[in-house]
Amino acid sequence: MSELIRVENVHKIYRMGDVEVPALRGINLTIERGEFVAVMGASGSGKSTFMNILGCLDRPTSGQYWLEGEEVGSLSADAWAHIRNKRIGFVFQGFNLLSRTTALENVELPMMYNGYAGKERHHRAVEVLNLVGLGQRLDHTPNRLSGGQQQRVAIARALVNQPSLILADEPTGNLDSATGSEIMGLFQRLNTDRGITIILVTHERDIAEHAKRQIIFRDGEVISDKSNNQVPVHLES
Repeated sequence: MSELIRVENVHKIYRMGDVEVPALRGINLTIERGEFVAVMGASGSGKSTFMNILGCLDRPTSGQYWLEGEEVGSLSADAWAHIRNKRIGFVFQGFNLLSRTTALENVELPMMYNGYAGKERHHRAVEVLNLVGLGQRLDHTPNRLSGGQQQRVAIARALVNQPSLILADEPTGNLDSATGSEIMGLFQRLNTDRGITIILVTHERDIAEHAKRQIIFRDGEVISDKSNNQVPVHLES
């Protein structure tokens, strides 16, 4: 594996009037290409702030963030938009699908901003929807899909531009435990079979146990960073 992400001495301070609130306190981490990492911590621990910085959604107050060997933490907003579009796929707790468009159209949407031709968009969208097990649901709108199926559409949308990194923010938070386990099994297969780098934020220990590495935040600092040698394996498709 090669280095995908490196953060050095990253601090994030929010200012509320004259009061400074530190959210991150000197984070130093390296994440290799092909890793599956769970970032854990209680509310206010800094895990979501850290995810926002990795996703080029927020800027560190100080410190440096490299993505694929490029220092990106200090780039312009336009450069960030390009990185988010081309190099990072996002999966959210609330799915964030367009309600009146089909699964296929939801997945095609990110490619429209990258100049893909219609036939190429269609072919790629069908490919990734098949990959996540929804090849028979291409023409279904979100209201005709279960929560787990909607999250699979969201995962396909995150994959469609072939990003270097998938960031998943509480991806099972709106799902029951059985469906959440199925979604985590899908993430495992994407990581193991396709080599896709996945970083997910969760406060649920049983969800984090599906990842190969677990990083725990508390009060803006990393208090634990360990490999998981007993990852549950899901064989269902």
